[in-house]
Amino acid sequence: MKFDYLKGSIVAMVTPFHEDGSVNFEALTNLLEWHIAEGTDGILTLGTTGEYPTMSHEEDASVVAHTIKVVNGRVPVIVGSGSNCTATQVEKSIEYQEMGADALLLIAPYYNKANVEGMYRHFAETADKVKIPCLLYNVPGRTGCSIPVSVVERLAKHPNIVGIKEASGDMSYAAKIAAHCVGPEFALYSGNDDIIVPMMSLGGSGVISVFANIMPKMAHQIVADYVSGNTVAATANQLKYLDLINNLFIEVNPIPVKAAMNMMGLNGGPCRLPLYEMTAEHTAALRATMEGVGLL
Repeated sequence: MKFDYLKGSIVAMVTPFHEDGSVNFEALTNLLEWHIAEGTDGILTLGTTGEYPTMSHEEDASVVAHTIKVVNGRVPVIVGSGSNCTATQVEKSIEYQEMGADALLLIAPYYNKANVEGMYRHFAETADKVKIPCLLYNVPGRTGCSIPVSVVERLAKHPNIVGIKEASGDMSYAAKIAAHCVGPEFALYSGNDDIIVPMMSLGGSGVISVFANIMPKMAHQIVADYVSGNTVAATANQLKYLDLINNLFIEVNPIPVKAAMNMMGLNGGPCRLPLYEMTAEHTAALRATMEGVGLL
């Protein structure tokens, strides 16, 4: 399936693990089928929520292959192929393209960071080597650096770079991207579930969502209502679930969302170290907000 400048809710999938830490492919199949049945508009695998930094290259590839096989073209599959090593990012991007990915998510180079021209080339060289659409991923809270607006402007002109997952939470930055980059060939996606509606008011196309791991139908509905002009309903639901969304980040993602999934019987499994299970206090707070919206 072509990515085709998707408008909607793209779930940032967890990677379900067994208690021994191995990938639980049966649970992954069940989750993918559930998401499609619930109206999720797209699947992102190997994003931050998927814990790819703790997985081997072979595990990454096996999860991608399984996801593409199960989804079977019913919705677009976006694969996180990013790395702080540009050569590795290029290698993984080509591999996932050949496996059948519909689009790629490319993260800003973390830890080593980059100067302005290096940041541009990190993305541009990858996009030059593949033929499928690429999304930039700006998440300075994880990477320690932000993609400069001037770099996004340059990259937005690249024929293979079709949008950005903006997860800084900085509405001023997002507004600059919207003003200078967003158009028919470059989309803005919220990377923060608490500001889906505000981002769409700037011209955003939807959300790449952690919240959708537990409420995919609602994440889809918020975007669909806004796109259809029912902004009152979209805003009401954004605010209705705000406390729950905030508690999904009460500890480092994806610790809380996996805990929530396990409470619901969705079998997200444990996280891999260095991520560890939530404190009892935070677990109680998360459970209370889930009960408050009828999830438990």
